[in-house]
Amino acid sequence: MSKTIAVIGLGIMGQRMLHALSTYPAFEVTQMWDPSEAAQRAARDIAPHANIPPTAEAAIDAVDVVYLACPPAPRHVYAKYAADLGKPLFLEKPLGTDVAASRELVRHLEAAQVPTAVNFVQATGEALAHVQSAASSGKMGELAGIDIFVSYAQWPRAWQVKADWLRFRAEGGMTREVISHFMFFAERVMGRVQLDWAHVDYPNDELCETNLAARLTSEEGTKLNIFASVGGTQPDRQEVFIKGAKQSFSVRQFSELWATSGEDFTQIVDPGANARIDGLHAQLDHFALMVEGRDHLLATPQEALSVQEKIEAILAS
Repeated sequence: MSKTIAVIGLGIMGQRMLHALSTYPAFEVTQMWDPSEAAQRAARDIAPHANIPPTAEAAIDAVDVVYLACPPAPRHVYAKYAADLGKPLFLEKPLGTDVAASRELVRHLEAAQVPTAVNFVQATGEALAHVQSAASSGKMGELAGIDIFVSYAQWPRAWQVKADWLRFRAEGGMTREVISHFMFFAERVMGRVQLDWAHVDYPNDELCETNLAARLTSEEGTKLNIFASVGGTQPDRQEVFIKGAKQSFSVRQFSELWATSGEDFTQIVDPGANARIDGLHAQLDHFALMVEGRDHLLATPQEALSVQEKIEAILAS
C-alpha cells in the first residue's frame, strides 16, 4: 500500500516534487500547504485531490511521511514538529543558513531517531555512482583534485524569479542553491574537506553573491577548487570536474557524465529529456527504502550539515 505524504512548501521545488509524486505510486499526496494563495492555486492544478488545511502542522498530523520544501527557517520548525510525531522526513537543501541552528536540528533528529534524508539529487544519480566505482576499482587512478565551475547570465535564473528570496544574501544565492549540490558530490568522492580560503563579491549588503573563488582541502591533502560568477550573455554552466591520474570525469548540468583519458571527452551518461523527473523518481525510490528501514543512498542530515558548514564559511569570508 502507498504511504500518504504531505508536501509543505508549494513553490518551485514543491511543485516539481508534486509532479514527480503524481506518477509515483509508492506515495500518495493527501495533504499540502503553503502560506501563499498563489502557490496553493498552482499546486491544486497538479494535485487537485490533495487537501490544503489551515496550517502546516495540520497537514503533517494527517499523513505517514513528510516532504519539506519551504525556506530553511520554517523548515527547521516543521522538521522538529514532524520528528516529534515519528514521521519520516525528506528535506530540501540547503539544510539551513544558520549553522548553529542546523547543528541543533541534527541533534534533535538524531534524538528522535526518525528516518530523515536531504534532497541532494545527485546522491542517487548514475554520474556519482560511476565516478565512485571508477575511484574504488582503480580505473580512475589516484584522485588529483576536483574543480567546480558555475556561471550564469543572471541570478536568480529566469525560471526562479518568482522565488524572490533567492536574490537576497540572507537565504539565497547560487552558492547555497547550486554549489551546495556539488560540494555534496565532492565530499562523497573525496571525503570531508576544510576551507583554506575564499573570496566572495557582493553588490551590496542585501543582495546575494555575484562572484566567488574558494579552495578547500581533504584530509588526504587533495584540493577542491570552486569558481563561480554571474553576468554576461551565456548559457548556464554547471560542472564538476573530477581529476584522476588515469581517467578524469566531467559532470555537466547535474547528470551528464563525460570521461577522458587525455583525449577529447566522451559522453558516457546521457540522462535524456526526462532527466529532472527521472532524478526525482530515483530520490523517491531511495526515500521509500529509507522509510522501510532499508539501505539507501540519500544524503543524511549529517552530510547536509557538513556541506552547510563549508558553504556558510565561504559566504562569510
